[in-house]
Amino acid sequence: MNIYAWIVLVALLGELALSVVTSLLNIRAMSPTVPDEFRPAYDEKTYARSQAYTRTRTRFGLVHEAVSLTALLLFWQLGGFGWLDRLCRGAGLGPIPTGLLFIGALVVASTALGLPFRIYSTFVIEERFGFNRTTGRTFVLDRVKGLALGAVLGGALLAAVLFFFDWAGPLAWLWCWGAVTVFMLTAQFVAPTWIMPLFNTFSPLDGGELKDALLDYARSTQFPLDGITVIDGSRRSAKANAFFTGFGSHKRIALFDTLIEQQTTPELVAIVAHEVGHYKRRHILKGLTLSLAHTGALFWLLSLFLDRPGLFDAFAVPEPSVHAGLVFFGLLFTPIELVLSVLVNSFSRRYEFEADAFAADTTGSAEPLVTALKKLSADSLSNLTPHPLQVFLHHSHPPVLHRITALRTLNQG
Repeated sequence: MNIYAWIVLVALLGELALSVVTSLLNIRAMSPTVPDEFRPAYDEKTYARSQAYTRTRTRFGLVHEAVSLTALLLFWQLGGFGWLDRLCRGAGLGPIPTGLLFIGALVVASTALGLPFRIYSTFVIEERFGFNRTTGRTFVLDRVKGLALGAVLGGALLAAVLFFFDWAGPLAWLWCWGAVTVFMLTAQFVAPTWIMPLFNTFSPLDGGELKDALLDYARSTQFPLDGITVIDGSRRSAKANAFFTGFGSHKRIALFDTLIEQQTTPELVAIVAHEVGHYKRRHILKGLTLSLAHTGALFWLLSLFLDRPGLFDAFAVPEPSVHAGLVFFGLLFTPIELVLSVLVNSFSRRYEFEADAFAADTTGSAEPLVTALKKLSADSLSNLTPHPLQVFLHHSHPPVLHRITALRTLNQG
């Protein structure tokens, strides 16, 4: 094993070890009693179920991660990457089709390995805790549509990356960055209109108190709306959510039907105000900019490693190629990616506090958002007392208790 192999191996095993330690700390940090702030939203029975749900999902996640890592290490040590590379090259299709075959085969294998875990998660764990509403037909159609979209859109983008690295020489990373940037920006407009409706039905919100309240709020904050829609989230889960899509004068708010069932009109206005806060505080633009910068840095670093024979030797692939280099660089980049994800999550948690403050300020009170957050937490059986390390490494949102404390401070101010 050379230095590249050792870096990848230590990074992968270290990541699993960190997950185990963090998960154990997170379970031990769960308070035996309901925090006073959450009474009566959480009764003793609901609180006990939320802790059982956290334990179950934690154990399941660790098993999934361990099985996936074991499969990867076995495939690697048994010479699977070299075998697959020779098999794809043997078809004699040229560098781009060969690369598509190589990476496509790995994606299909990974998807097949993960399928039993998806099935168990949906139809056993989520069913046990009363969340699952997905039928077998919907589950299969979701998988088929997802694979088809991945093959068409992901395949086209991957083909462009392979082409540029084969054609553009030292500036290939810049061309790839440009292609991905165009793809990501286009997706912001295309996804709400053409892609998301493939999975869910979007219906206009019926006229009445809620619609009037939301439109009045949008006007009060100069937030132009192209429409308010209801998404049939209840087809898959009892959990609730809300989001908005679009840019310019074509912004639309989408509310899960489960959210409308659970919340009062003032609470729904506060939730929408939080989403508007993300837009008004330019969090979406900042997030997109950060993502694009991250992508550019990745392609630049990738260009530095594609001509390193040692990287390919580490995986028993004798002939360097762009398609294999993409995969191997992804594994080599594991520790740096973890650091970057921690940084991104820290920004995201700060943005959540800012959006909460915007909602409280523009609706005139923090209380509707506080009660909405309590209901959402109880309905989704959220862990109310996560360990700080778990939050630091993995949470894009602050703990709900921290958000409520910050909102209470705003009320006092």
